[in-house]
Amino acid sequence: MNIECVKCLKSRGSSPIPEEGKWIQSKEIKDICGFSHGCGKCAPQQGTCKLTLNVKDGIIKEALVETIGCTGMTHSAAMAGEILIGKTLLEALNTDLVCDAINDAMKQVFLQLVYGRSQSAFSQGGLSVGSALEDLGKNLTSAVSTVYANNKIGPRYLNLTEGYITKLALDENSEIIGYEYVNLGNLMQMLENGTDYKEAKEKSTKRYGRYSDAVKYINPRKE
Repeated sequence: MNIECVKCLKSRGSSPIPEEGKWIQSKEIKDICGFSHGCGKCAPQQGTCKLTLNVKDGIIKEALVETIGCTGMTHSAAMAGEILIGKTLLEALNTDLVCDAINDAMKQVFLQLVYGRSQSAFSQGGLSVGSALEDLGKNLTSAVSTVYANNKIGPRYLNLTEGYITKLALDENSEIIGYEYVNLGNLMQMLENGTDYKEAKEKSTKRYGRYSDAVKYINPRKE
């Protein structure tokens, strides 16, 4: 490459990245806008964090911190929610968010945003503050699954997207063909609205799969 080519490339500056429906040559942290996610794990790999940030002009306007792991991690998530809002993206990257998983997620979402890989890259004007809650659905609850299995009893569903599993339906081979669950979000809303607990629990309890065809029903937490 000759010297003229180098001068030409220098004069053009950095390659533009897509940001909220525009092509931006980012030179300063205030040039970064976007809505994106990052996932991180803690050092001994005992837990994970999904971090969602909504950044406008380099400033974090919205943060959603979801964690699965130790109790220390959940408390760290509460601290991160206090710390992140109002910081520049660069300040947040260089702030100790206490838990390794959250720090790692911060690093990953930073990379998504500065390389123009955000969820809102081609959305005119980006996503409004409050958009992160849409990922949680109507009941504002993270979709968390907990399934345990061993070689004696096989799998036991404890929590799935629908909610808290109360019963498993088994066929003649002791294989799971359905389950009963309580949608905790619905239950809490009805209780807050003054519905009697028994009625609220009954209305929040649903069944999935070939539940009625089972030869046996079990409590997955006891059997």
